[in-house]
Amino acid sequence: MTDKDLEPLDNISENLTEEQKKKLEKIIEEEEGVTRKVTGFWNIVITVLAVAMSLFALYTSIFPVTTQIVRGVHVALLLAISFLFYPITKKYKGKINYIDVGLSILGLVCILYMLIDFEDFIYRAVTPELWDMIFGISFLVLILEATRRSSGWIMPLTCIIFLVYAYIGPLLPAPWTHRGYDLERIVGHMYMTLEGIFGVPIDVSSTIIIMFCIFGSFLTVSGAGKFYVDFAFTAMGSKPTAAGRSVIATSYLLAMASGSGVANTVAIGSVAYPMLEKSGYDKDSAGGFLAAGGMGAITTPPVMGAAAFLIAEFLRISYVDVILLAIIPAALFYWGLLVMVEFDAKKFGLKAVKIEKKYTLMQLTKMYGFHFLPLIAIVAFLVKGFTPQVSVFAAILTCFFVSFIRKDTRFTVSKTIEALKQGSLTVLNVAAICASAGIIVGTVSLTGLGLKLSSIIISYAGGNLIMTTVFTGVLLWVIGLAVPITATYIIAAVIAAPALTQLGVPEYAAHMFIFYYALLSEVSPPTALSPFAAAAITGGNPYKTTMMAWKYTITAFLMPFIFTVLPSGRALLLHWEGIGVASGVWTIFAAFVGIGMLASGCSGWLIKRSNILERVITIIGALAFVYPSRIGDVLGFACLLFVIIMQMLRKGGTGQAKAVA
Repeated sequence: MTDKDLEPLDNISENLTEEQKKKLEKIIEEEEGVTRKVTGFWNIVITVLAVAMSLFALYTSIFPVTTQIVRGVHVALLLAISFLFYPITKKYKGKINYIDVGLSILGLVCILYMLIDFEDFIYRAVTPELWDMIFGISFLVLILEATRRSSGWIMPLTCIIFLVYAYIGPLLPAPWTHRGYDLERIVGHMYMTLEGIFGVPIDVSSTIIIMFCIFGSFLTVSGAGKFYVDFAFTAMGSKPTAAGRSVIATSYLLAMASGSGVANTVAIGSVAYPMLEKSGYDKDSAGGFLAAGGMGAITTPPVMGAAAFLIAEFLRISYVDVILLAIIPAALFYWGLLVMVEFDAKKFGLKAVKIEKKYTLMQLTKMYGFHFLPLIAIVAFLVKGFTPQVSVFAAILTCFFVSFIRKDTRFTVSKTIEALKQGSLTVLNVAAICASAGIIVGTVSLTGLGLKLSSIIISYAGGNLIMTTVFTGVLLWVIGLAVPITATYIIAAVIAAPALTQLGVPEYAAHMFIFYYALLSEVSPPTALSPFAAAAITGGNPYKTTMMAWKYTITAFLMPFIFTVLPSGRALLLHWEGIGVASGVWTIFAAFVGIGMLASGCSGWLIKRSNILERVITIIGALAFVYPSRIGDVLGFACLLFVIIMQMLRKGGTGQAKAVA
């Protein structure tokens, strides 16, 4: 059996038309920037630099290396590769010019200057010398330009606004005013300390994020990603719900390898959409469901989005602790999707779709089941208390060695080089954002902006926790419209989280709230990249697809409020302080019932088709259930029982809709 024998997957790109490929390329470029497809000498240069970046990350994950060297080399290679990999404009997509080469070399020189005598260098941060200023200003410009090339203008412009804010502090009205800082102080703080560009975000990028990117590329090159998709589709059978269940299962498995909502949506959608269409989903509904499933990639332990690693760093907790925080919310998210699939099948009379299978699930597992071992390895090492870097390193080695079990999966020299190369190229976009985010974090720490904004938010909310949470959610949504998920989380972590913690919300709950609402930018208009990518595959309307994605992700919008506003709701984060284990378990159970009812109310189906009154009562009951209290539980059960009785007594209502909507 070869890769081509894996059904229904052959090659994802082969399942798409040229028009679909062009649409997807445009959407992906919005998130990850325009990239060059170079050959010959420059391809060799990019490959050497990218492989060096990955090898350096692998080395530092095992052997101790000074912090400034790890971060410095990471940023140096980031800049050197970015200016060769990302063109200055689309016009230069096909060629590398002398400006790109010059910027690439200058990036290396700026870091080399910093590392030559770092101890003396960092002591001059308050009063930089002339050459410090020359290289510092050059370095700031390079970081902003690399970010612009990889993710667009919004993030660099945001950074510039923060830099201007640091400079003009005395000129601003209260409560925004601060002492102000001259150019020397700003450049010194951003370039010459570990609190600016080389702060927490780039630390996480250089130690953890790049390791997971390398891990994902090794899984992809080995064929594990394709196996996960085929395993999920083969396991779900041929029932009317099979297509929807396959999307859910596939999204979970691919989350281990990708950690990207858009990447997950494209990978699943190119294969699953024909099945969804045949089963009875219309284009917009299918696209919305694919986008919702794709978002699961960045909510699902053990491999989550880059923001999850930042949570661990900001809170000074282990990554295992972050996984524990995310387990129940991720389960609730997938549970909501699964329930909606079941209701969709009944409400719209979805048809069973026969999947051509060359092999049974047992045969497929016997031949390619070893692809699960890297995932098992990473979980085992994390549980044993090893660092994320060591755990991922072990998983990468496992992936490499088990690939030799079969001839068609084994790593050759060329495949190994490709995996190392793609690991570094994948991290470029996130790493550039992390470097720019360091400017924002540095400005906040320098000026005290975080506390000012927290006070403003609390003041507008009248000191009310619920209103503060709502305002924070709206703020995150607005920020998320403009900047990527990672940047959204970082900005909110330093300017919005303090507002929640000042009102008594534990830090872990505040940061998880921010994490989830940063993720929701993936499905929120007008820049909902995951639904737009799904619409490009299905041919549906991007905005209608986004609205359908909202329907399927409604649980993700609700959950953060449960564990943020109510102490008992923190049981969803596996924190039992003050409520006890028994009460915590009941809270989790009630949340699952409530999410199921919410899915019922949004879908318009329980035992039979729900009328408007029944849907309203069901949603009220759902909200009562997810509000952890005895009164809420009683009201929730009463609403559920009332709707069930109403539907049992009511004649008709079992008809099927013409299309999913």
